[in-house]
Amino acid sequence: MYYFIVNYYGGSGNAKRTWDKVNFLLKKKNIEYKAYVTKKAGHARHLAERISTLEDDDIRMIVVGGDGTINEAVNGIKDFDRVSFGIIPTGSGNDFARGINMPKDPEKALDVILSADKGRRIDVGEVITDSDVRRRFLISSGIGLDAIVCKKNQNSKIKNGLNKLKLGNLSYIILTITTLFKMKTYKVKVKMMDDLTKDDEELKLDDLIFLASMNCPAEGGGVPMNPGAKLDDGKLSICAVSGIPKWKTFFLLPTLCRGKHGKKKGFMLKDLEGMVFESELPMVLHADGEYVGDVTRIEMFVIHDVLRVLA
Repeated sequence: MYYFIVNYYGGSGNAKRTWDKVNFLLKKKNIEYKAYVTKKAGHARHLAERISTLEDDDIRMIVVGGDGTINEAVNGIKDFDRVSFGIIPTGSGNDFARGINMPKDPEKALDVILSADKGRRIDVGEVITDSDVRRRFLISSGIGLDAIVCKKNQNSKIKNGLNKLKLGNLSYIILTITTLFKMKTYKVKVKMMDDLTKDDEELKLDDLIFLASMNCPAEGGGVPMNPGAKLDDGKLSICAVSGIPKWKTFFLLPTLCRGKHGKKKGFMLKDLEGMVFESELPMVLHADGEYVGDVTRIEMFVIHDVLRVLA
């Protein structure tokens, strides 16, 4: 059975029109399904929890929404082995859809989902805070500049206005530029774990501007933080910027947006199985662009090949 979790308000209202089209196509194709509409923030998580525990041997959970709704749903899944997961993207960033090569056109996306058999397995990241808050992520999790931007972007008038012009991803770039020069940098101690080398490396990063832990190659509406990131390699692909002036980071933003930053001074790109990092000051933390909290200690790791996606 197909179970749809629908957020009408994704993409500043565009999601409602998308669902109307998908609903029409499902009926036209005589597909048996059930649909649940989210009523408030966090509701998708509760719906996913309920759906994933139904007495059904073939649960196909489909999210019609943006990256935030997708994140809520994946955090609600109780038993990954019982669920096949699909998305019809409606948000402004759509980084997870980009990561799994899901078409943005709703009819094409539905065709992909309906034609998929069991799908393919991908990794899921998880972050644990100093107050024992646990949050899964599919795209990325991080601290610093990108996390502050994500926190601001959730209720941004700029984002809502640009969404109406179908330019929603530009809001991330605008907020990044305006936030960069106002933010404080961090002093962070990072313990990097890699089972392949059996070696744990500890670093001290001064003047950290951001650290992004990527499962997909891009976040923030298509910014390729770590172009080498793969969804099924059992690794988190790190992109960290530290030890350089903020003004220099500003001039490197075009290089970052083109994915040509790997060898630039101040950038660190590295594949890891997990990490623990601590800061002297509280750090803004996000998971898939959703604000998690202001924390001083974080643990991140990857759960390999756990989620079956219809893509």
